[in-house]
Amino acid sequence: MKKLILLSFILTNVLLAQSITWQEITSNYNLPIGVRIFAGTGTSPVLKIWYLDVDLNNPLIAIRPYASSTDMTLPAFTSKVGAYAAINGGFFSGSAPLSAVVYPNEVKAINVQAVSRNSTAYPVIRSFFGMNADRSLSVDWIYQFGNSVNDIYTFPNPLPYSNNDPNPKSAPTMNEGTPYKDLLVGIGGGPTLIKDDTINVTYNQEIMWGSGVGETNSDSRTAVGYTSDKHVIMLVADGGQASSQGISLPGLAQIMKSLGCVEAINLDGGGSTQMAIGSQYVNAPTEQRAVPAILAVTNIDSLNIPKNPLYNKIIDTGDTSSAAQVGGGWFESSNPGFWGATKSMLHVLGDGSAYYLFNPELPADANYNVYAWWVASSNRCTNTPIIIKHKGKTDTVKIDQSTNGSSWQLIGSYEFSGDSTDAVIISDAGTTGSYVVADAIKFESFDPSVLTSVNESPVTLTDNSFELFQNYPNPFNPSTTISYSLKKLSYVSLKIYNILGSEIMSLVNDYKSPGSYKVSLNMSNLALGSQNIASGVYFYQLRVNNKAISKSMILLK
Repeated sequence: MKKLILLSFILTNVLLAQSITWQEITSNYNLPIGVRIFAGTGTSPVLKIWYLDVDLNNPLIAIRPYASSTDMTLPAFTSKVGAYAAINGGFFSGSAPLSAVVYPNEVKAINVQAVSRNSTAYPVIRSFFGMNADRSLSVDWIYQFGNSVNDIYTFPNPLPYSNNDPNPKSAPTMNEGTPYKDLLVGIGGGPTLIKDDTINVTYNQEIMWGSGVGETNSDSRTAVGYTSDKHVIMLVADGGQASSQGISLPGLAQIMKSLGCVEAINLDGGGSTQMAIGSQYVNAPTEQRAVPAILAVTNIDSLNIPKNPLYNKIIDTGDTSSAAQVGGGWFESSNPGFWGATKSMLHVLGDGSAYYLFNPELPADANYNVYAWWVASSNRCTNTPIIIKHKGKTDTVKIDQSTNGSSWQLIGSYEFSGDSTDAVIISDAGTTGSYVVADAIKFESFDPSVLTSVNESPVTLTDNSFELFQNYPNPFNPSTTISYSLKKLSYVSLKIYNILGSEIMSLVNDYKSPGSYKVSLNMSNLALGSQNIASGVYFYQLRVNNKAISKSMILLK
């Protein structure tokens, strides 16, 4: 039987009192764990309204914007990008967004920097809803001084305009703002509805007057906000219809506040107000208008959002325990832009007898990404050999060191043994240019096997003396089962680690006979005493005698 959740909120509109009855309709749709949808109705005035509740404590889902130059209605857009659900984004003109759209490490559109009123240009600071790299959320007033993520600055307030202000303010400067740190994704709009847990509709300050966006009239509206416990609220209210008259901006702010939002902004409304789940509309928009930007709910793995590596090691030429010059003739470069405190080292082109040797001493048999850092210049070698010795193999990659300097450049991904045979070599055996450069090498890994300690022998593909299976169920809350099998009498350790590699629980620590085993795991706070166990990715590691293997699992609370 369908479960109905009825909620009733008494919402104070600037025009009249509005009572909304909410009903959960999640069972009508195919949505992942952590995403719920509610439909609301009001009678005075008549109103139809919907909101998505997206629990970002679920590490498998995320919110993010998309932008497109191809005209698409919201269901078509949502379906094309493979999102679970979406609402329309910020303001636009034709197919060009006038509100910010920020992808991971990429700005697709910027907030409008000035608007025209009475044939006069008014510089403006407008609203922005962002998700940071740690999945924290915020609503800010921003101004973008360029087209990169580093050019986004936040401000404590928008510019102090009044309604129909005849006097344009000066454009903001960087010194008046603060660089936006650790931004991952976000979308612009306006005005702000709630800031710092207080209703603050900055309609006049963001110069929404004269734009066609009314403040106190009932209209179709779209909004996004978040709660203190990391739930994103994505809401649409239909308007301009006999069945739904719409809501004012102050009324919209009251609704978002009643849903627990501590910060929220308005997005484009009117005929643009749309919500879709997959390829179908949820609401009944007054027109099925094409929109150039959306805010979507999607699987985090489909976003290519940067993840924190489980292992990260940088070896500089100054790290004498791990890096060494072989052959004479190396000398310091006078060029800036080197990594760390040690200048980059140069060598004239030669026959390969001179090289820089980096011994990484990696923690386990696992897959690692290898990056190089160098100082570029016009006299650098354009085919410098970088030799990677890994797991009994030798690969050579030739790189152009005359460009792309002073940044980490990916050389490739390799499986290393985690022993003394692993090495990266920068050789002098280039053939074009004058000098090869040795500066720094970085190793990073997302492979759970790196949780094995340095002195342990990791499991190899030929080792079939034991098996570790994927836990079930996965994701889980709060209990799951871990299974493993042994082919001979062995000393067994089974432990649980968090994403940082810290041990949080030991399940097995004993000799075991050959056979199959199932171990119950309970991740509730009660089982772990006072330790705070949050939703997220964890690892379980089975050690048999002197060998170990790890797998990941997901706790959803």
